[in-house]
Amino acid sequence: MTLQPYFLTLASYHRWAYRKLIESLKPIDDQEYRQDAGLPFGSIHGTLNHLLLVDRLWLARFEHQPAAYTRLDEEIEQDRLRLASALDQGVERWRQVLMGWSDERFSGDLSYLTTEGVPRCLPVIPLLAHVFNHGTHHRGQITAVITRLGFDYPVLDLPYFLAEAHSLL
Repeated sequence: MTLQPYFLTLASYHRWAYRKLIESLKPIDDQEYRQDAGLPFGSIHGTLNHLLLVDRLWLARFEHQPAAYTRLDEEIEQDRLRLASALDQGVERWRQVLMGWSDERFSGDLSYLTTEGVPRCLPVIPLLAHVFNHGTHHRGQITAVITRLGFDYPVLDLPYFLAEAHSLL
């Protein structure tokens, strides 16, 4: 397998998991959605905002664009529905970018500045894997809150995505 199809699969999984998660949040009222749940970014909303911000931040880095954010907790979308839509649009942007990558684009290093302004140069492949792994990490935190609130949580494991994707072919 070349790397492009692998990372396109991860991007598709990323989108699928966001959609399942957002759907599972519908019965949760706005007060519970926005209350501090003890997560690193406070609430479910704060964590989803963080995910949107970081997806955009890494995309800018990979496209050699200046980072628009200096704080990882910056709220960039206050409205719950627009935030869900922005997450979905962000994954589509990742898919479009990855479709344009040659195999050579996956090799080498990525130089960028951290949000603290520290220069870094790290290998492209594990950094790109981190983008999708990071989403999995925080979605897991949100599902724990959903469970604690007494709601049904979505099953977001990659094999479930793969099984669903293959049954649609």
